[in-house]
Amino acid sequence: MQSLMDKCCAKCTNSPGTPCRDYIRCRTGGPFCHDDEACREKRRELLAGIHLSGDSGRRQVLLCAGTGCVSSGSRKLVDLLAEEIEKAGLADKISVKITGCHGFCEQGPIVIVEPQKTFYRRVEAADIPEIVSKDLLGGEVVERLLYVDPATDRAAATYETIPFYAGQQRLVLHNCGHINPEKIEDYVAGEGYAAAAKVLLEMTPEEVIEEVKKSGLRGRGGAGFPTGLKWSFCRQSPGDKKYVICNADEGDPGAFMDRSVLEGDPHSVLEGMIVGGYAIGADEGYIYCRAEYPLAIHRLKVAIEQAGQYGILGDNILNSGFNFHIKIKAGAGAFVCGEETALMTSIEGNRGMPKVRPPFPAQKGLWDKPTNINNVETWSNVPQIIRKGGDWYASMGTEKSKGTKIFALTGKVNNTGLVEVPMGISMREILFDLGGGIMDNKKFKAVQIGGPSGGCLPDEQLDLPVDYDSLTAAGAIMGSGGLVVMDETTCMVDVARFFLNFTQAESCGKCTPCREGTKRMLEILTRICEGEGKMEDIATLERLAGVVKNTALCGLGQTCPNPILSTLRYFRPEYEAHIIDKRCPAGVCQALLVYTINAETCTGCGACARACPAGAITGEKKQPHTIDLEKCIKCGSCIQKCKFGAVLKA
Repeated sequence: MQSLMDKCCAKCTNSPGTPCRDYIRCRTGGPFCHDDEACREKRRELLAGIHLSGDSGRRQVLLCAGTGCVSSGSRKLVDLLAEEIEKAGLADKISVKITGCHGFCEQGPIVIVEPQKTFYRRVEAADIPEIVSKDLLGGEVVERLLYVDPATDRAAATYETIPFYAGQQRLVLHNCGHINPEKIEDYVAGEGYAAAAKVLLEMTPEEVIEEVKKSGLRGRGGAGFPTGLKWSFCRQSPGDKKYVICNADEGDPGAFMDRSVLEGDPHSVLEGMIVGGYAIGADEGYIYCRAEYPLAIHRLKVAIEQAGQYGILGDNILNSGFNFHIKIKAGAGAFVCGEETALMTSIEGNRGMPKVRPPFPAQKGLWDKPTNINNVETWSNVPQIIRKGGDWYASMGTEKSKGTKIFALTGKVNNTGLVEVPMGISMREILFDLGGGIMDNKKFKAVQIGGPSGGCLPDEQLDLPVDYDSLTAAGAIMGSGGLVVMDETTCMVDVARFFLNFTQAESCGKCTPCREGTKRMLEILTRICEGEGKMEDIATLERLAGVVKNTALCGLGQTCPNPILSTLRYFRPEYEAHIIDKRCPAGVCQALLVYTINAETCTGCGACARACPAGAITGEKKQPHTIDLEKCIKCGSCIQKCKFGAVLKA
């Protein structure tokens, strides 16, 4: 590290180690002045001087310690790796590093050997000695632990050759899975906090906002509002006290984008908030993170403490005169608190309920002060935009949707996990190239995008470009980025009911359209799934959905009809089959199922009869059995027990 006694340049006239008004003392190195280019270069060197890890030039073994891999037992592997490396006499040549989520969660625990980029999957404690002796000591790849592409049956030695990674463009996720999120040194070594230093020492707030506007960055929390424009509104609002907030209240079923960024690269979010706070004139920020994310909260606390120790957070950051403090607010898990006005109400210590807008948060937000709110992914984009320029960021994506987007790929797809792709990519590329297609060679049916308030898109929309405007026109929304894939065994009426049941339970009840409208729509969907629907129910659903969408107070109510409207738009025949034929085409809705036994394939083994809790199955031994439909409770136990496929449901 540069000595504190060194002068920044020949212009410096004050005695070594003595700060003055004309020269700024960086708390990570020597003093330097504002305007001289040589001094700015010195500042960059000094900031990079935080990198003290001692790992430079050494081989590294990276072990994923994100929530997914930790739940699979990765924590116990860290010490085992260190012990085996010590035994092999490699401790001075190879270091072990924990990282955040690498993205390919279903393959965890994941171990990566750098710089070779060897990717080992589903590693267990018993595998560690072989990895050390064979790979680290002998230079031979452990073949059985490599990922095998099911499409080609070929093993991929490096993560870059795995289709799941090869099709990605990782900007926000570029550090996740590669740095230790609990060491600020790792973050700074990759140009971390260079953007914060740049704006504080070289740019005016107006210049920062213009750069973000130029980038075309839109809010990644779902609404897609232009970020730079949002910042300018807050900047222009009068007031000597302003706030910035990071919305990390990720409540969508199946979504874990924000959690993974917070766990794997928390400093990028802090840096984005520093830049945003400087741009709008705020000296205080809050990160609202749900309490169900304990690892994310822990790593945020560590990052905030470390940044404060180095003078990157707190008073007089880098002696620039700018003060900025960040606090964490743990939310109680209410889905409605993802709505910005409800979130602020919760921070204030009240029950999280939305407020009427206007006034908007930019004019009257947290404690009635001008406030700017962005989500985790939005803040994490900001440092790179500042470092590399708005034009660089705007060169990616589509005309109206710039940059990249992270999606949580879940459901009936072979490769589940986090993918970051350029805006404008087709849904087909995401699901079949990166996602590896549908599980068990089943037929693709639909993908639900945008969380419980999103829409369900059918196979004819697979070539739809994934951007804000195209998705809205198709009856879906970008949302925070959840992608739930469904196959031919999925009932779309039941899917609509599932998501509406979620939003109805999470409604705060403040406004009548959401409180009553969601309940009535859920009652109708339940009735249809139970075989008691009427054809007029479809018209009633559409009318109610329109009323709730147009009159609800907040985004939860305004978007919760989307699963109904999109499934009615693309899968109306399924609704009609439930109502007219009293049949569930996917064989999901229990009340509409009819269980029978095929006499030709039934061997009379009696396994189904013994499993039936209602005593509905009878028959002589070694003779075909029958099901009494009056007694049958449609539990499905008979199908599970039959080894010959003789029990059928329709």
